[in-house]
Amino acid sequence: MFCSSFVSPMGPITVTSNGRAVVDVSFSSATTNTAPCAIADQAVRQLQDYFSGQRQRFDLPLEPAGTEFQQRVWRALLTVPFGRTASYKDIALQLGDVNAVRAVGMANSRNPIGIIIPCHRVIGADGSLTGYAGGLDKKQWLLQHEAL
Repeated sequence: MFCSSFVSPMGPITVTSNGRAVVDVSFSSATTNTAPCAIADQAVRQLQDYFSGQRQRFDLPLEPAGTEFQQRVWRALLTVPFGRTASYKDIALQLGDVNAVRAVGMANSRNPIGIIIPCHRVIGADGSLTGYAGGLDKKQWLLQHEAL
């Protein structure tokens, strides 16, 4: 595994790559770097562009580890455009199972590639900000950054 870190406007972020794809993006307490890795370095550059307002879509190979259902949810999250939100129910409907709202929420909370797989764009059906692994303050910051 290869790691590359940088300080974002929300604090330190570490990108982890397996050498083929991004496998994790997390808020970290300190910056960490390992041997150079083109994918991790590319992800850091794209995240820096996102934070500076120069990028709205990421173009990176992704390999999040998770169950088949989680993978389906994360693929659905990638369809939520920059500057827009979707509810957990919207995602469940997109997956074809309105009864999967809670399961969608659980999968959303286990997203290992935050920001790039935009779980921050999923909100409650009533428009409320609900759980975010990085904390609701970071979720709110990201949504405001995307001009919502």
